[in-house]
Amino acid sequence: MSNKITSPEQFFGFQMGADKKIARWDKIVEYFNLLDEQSDRIKVVNLGPSTEGHPMLLVAVSSAENIKNIDYLKEVNGKLDDPRGLSDTEVDTLIKDGKATILQSGSMHAEELGGTQMMPELFYDLLTRTDEEAERIRGNVISLFFPCANPDGNIMVCDYYEKYLGTEYEGNRLPWLYHKYCGHDNNRDAYGLNMVESHYWAKVMYQEWYPHVWQDHHHWGFYHPRFLVGAPQAEPVMPYCDALGLREGAWYGAHMAYKLEEAGKKGVITGVQFQTRGLIAGQSVMTLLYNVSGLLTESASAKLATPVYVHPDQLAGGEGPIRRFAKKRQAQVNFPHPWSGGWWRLRDVVEQIKIASWAMLDMAARNKETVLRNRYLKAIRQTERGKKGKPYAYVITPAQHDPLTATKLVGKLAFLGIEVKRAQKEFSVDGVKYPAGSYVIFLAQPKMAAVKTLLGRTAYLDNEWTRSPDGTPVRPGQDLATDTLNELMGVSVKPIDSKFEGAFEVIKEVKKPAGKLVAESKSGYIFDGRLNDSFKVVNQLLSKGVTIQRVDEAVTVGGESLPAGAFLISADGEVALKNIAADSGIKFSPLDKKLDAKTHKIKQLRVGMYQRYWGGNMAEGWTEWTLEQFGFPYTILKDADIKKGDLNKNFDVIILADDSTALITGEEKDLEKWFETRGKMMGITSAKYYPPEYRSSLGEEGTKALKSFVEEGGTLLVFNEACNYAIEKFGLPVKNAVKDISNKDYFCPGSTLNLTVDNCHSLGYGMPEDSQVLVLASSPVFGVEPSSFSEQCQIVVRYPEERDPERSLLQSGWLIGEEKMYGKAAMVSAKSGKGKVVLTGFNPYFRGQTHGVFKLAFNCLLS
Repeated sequence: MSNKITSPEQFFGFQMGADKKIARWDKIVEYFNLLDEQSDRIKVVNLGPSTEGHPMLLVAVSSAENIKNIDYLKEVNGKLDDPRGLSDTEVDTLIKDGKATILQSGSMHAEELGGTQMMPELFYDLLTRTDEEAERIRGNVISLFFPCANPDGNIMVCDYYEKYLGTEYEGNRLPWLYHKYCGHDNNRDAYGLNMVESHYWAKVMYQEWYPHVWQDHHHWGFYHPRFLVGAPQAEPVMPYCDALGLREGAWYGAHMAYKLEEAGKKGVITGVQFQTRGLIAGQSVMTLLYNVSGLLTESASAKLATPVYVHPDQLAGGEGPIRRFAKKRQAQVNFPHPWSGGWWRLRDVVEQIKIASWAMLDMAARNKETVLRNRYLKAIRQTERGKKGKPYAYVITPAQHDPLTATKLVGKLAFLGIEVKRAQKEFSVDGVKYPAGSYVIFLAQPKMAAVKTLLGRTAYLDNEWTRSPDGTPVRPGQDLATDTLNELMGVSVKPIDSKFEGAFEVIKEVKKPAGKLVAESKSGYIFDGRLNDSFKVVNQLLSKGVTIQRVDEAVTVGGESLPAGAFLISADGEVALKNIAADSGIKFSPLDKKLDAKTHKIKQLRVGMYQRYWGGNMAEGWTEWTLEQFGFPYTILKDADIKKGDLNKNFDVIILADDSTALITGEEKDLEKWFETRGKMMGITSAKYYPPEYRSSLGEEGTKALKSFVEEGGTLLVFNEACNYAIEKFGLPVKNAVKDISNKDYFCPGSTLNLTVDNCHSLGYGMPEDSQVLVLASSPVFGVEPSSFSEQCQIVVRYPEERDPERSLLQSGWLIGEEKMYGKAAMVSAKSGKGKVVLTGFNPYFRGQTHGVFKLAFNCLLS
């Protein structure tokens, strides 16, 4: 059989990882499809198009017999994933029949080339090797692969590399995001499920294959140890997970490290780098919550496919515990054979990832029944912990501020494989009645850890594991201090400690309720401004020329009370409304007479969004994605578009997404600090890193144009860190009260905080008065400076005035120095000339997940 199978070198014309050669995704797809034709040991599945229309592949490699029985083997995995109700005999049979299922993904971050470039060689070996080890792997393991977790990015990187090959810019990073919307954040969408690629991953993980291990192949910097393998977790430990999952990670990691050492590979490290509790939004970390062993590899990078020379004295560590020894280049137990420097190539990366990948499969093949039994044990133990612990269940009732968003939350949970039940009848707990239609998530299920992490109020640890020796707090796991999805989405979830019974049915998917046009009306229709999806309807109708008004006070229609911000459709919009009503999920109530209330006519404002280079801005990409989901049109503005001025001619609102002043202005004095900190981490040490056309710079000219835009009546809408730019450059009578404060005195590393919204203000329409918002370490906190023009600053959102025992400032996460926030503003509308600057001291579109505050920005985009 091996004589009939084309090798990668034969097909591509070069060895994988060869100097200055990158296999492009379209050619890789062609090669995998050829292998599928040549061998009965491989099955290539096109899951569908990526964000930009390229094929997203899942590849399974095993014995021909296993490939033939693939549907049954999926079924075995599914039963062991949730073994409730199975007898011991049934479990034993499943373990005997099943196969260890190992999923590996490559190059999710597209500039981290090694994983995807390695895959053709690994597949070829899996298909053609005839030794005992290979036969055992094929017989006992289903080797699953996302060969390229980001096809769009691979093509961008490959084409950019080829364009500048042979120039001074050869091997440099892309000037823009390597995913249209989310860039590097694509592995922070594990529970948000906003990207189409995330849907593919989640469906394979939690609905179809239930793999036992997910190993994700990444890169880190030039000067790190050459290779990190295994479960790269350090303290603090993630709560709620079964300890067997952590043991497995060390188990696999030790075998991979051994095989790498056996092969003479230097600079291999295990057991450090990322906090176990952090980056739960990442796919390979979230797996621990699902009783799946989540592993990473991190390879030292070359300049893409161009070799890089590393001097011995340049070798240093990365983040966390690794710094203690890597700077000294000293051997330690988990780093016994340091690399001494020299040339480093993509081929080196390919070789070490291939050895580690094969070792992973070898370990699973040698211990197939142990791997399957471990999955069963974790599921059973987690179910028992959920049955005995508190809370006993979480309840999501129909009575929500935004019921449609609550439905979206439940849909995400169900898609992620969490068991969700719906109450068929009213039930009572401790004297409290819950209506039929309530969603109930019992903790007595294998996914208990995921349920508690995503729905349970979180208190991040504050101890020796989370602070440096001098007391400085350490950022949680390169991400957030809380992942409470319901708080991000603005959905009320009730924890219940007492055990209870009732009539409940398991739901597999959640469909949005059908909207309804209650009756025809000659006076028009009204619908709720508290629903995020109402804005989508408004944009659909406005694009069809329908007249819509916003109601500026609370009203009662047909016995239903609606707060200020409801939408009023004229009778001439009835035909257009009928065409979209059912799909909207919204109730449209008819008016029997003209509404006796203060209203104003609205229109879609002409929105421009600044987009810079310097590697792109993920926050801007997420803003694009969110606006598109709700039908807001926008125009991308580059530096030249803003600098030429006369912006009011084409725009009413210009958005500056969450960003640093340095990257917005592009001025040398601002960039200098950025190069020394964030830029250095990415290998960007000067503006000359990029070709001249990609050196973003609004500069004084662009700032002057934006000032003129505002003074002549425009609205500048700025998010999170970008507020510092607006405050400084526009001379606003507002200060960032936490700017330049030591982390020891103030620190809020991605936590949900409680706040109060002025929902009678037009920018606060539709919001609950008591809300929650995700605050990042970079988020400003506003104080309005005393002046004789204080009326020009309107506070729309503020933090509580003082410590309130009934409602603390911190909802979930970690907050140091809360007294510095009491009474301060989180959102300010500051008048400037004929226009205004809206300072939003948080990112309202953070990863497309913060549905609870979407409206605060949506309101700024309608007149």
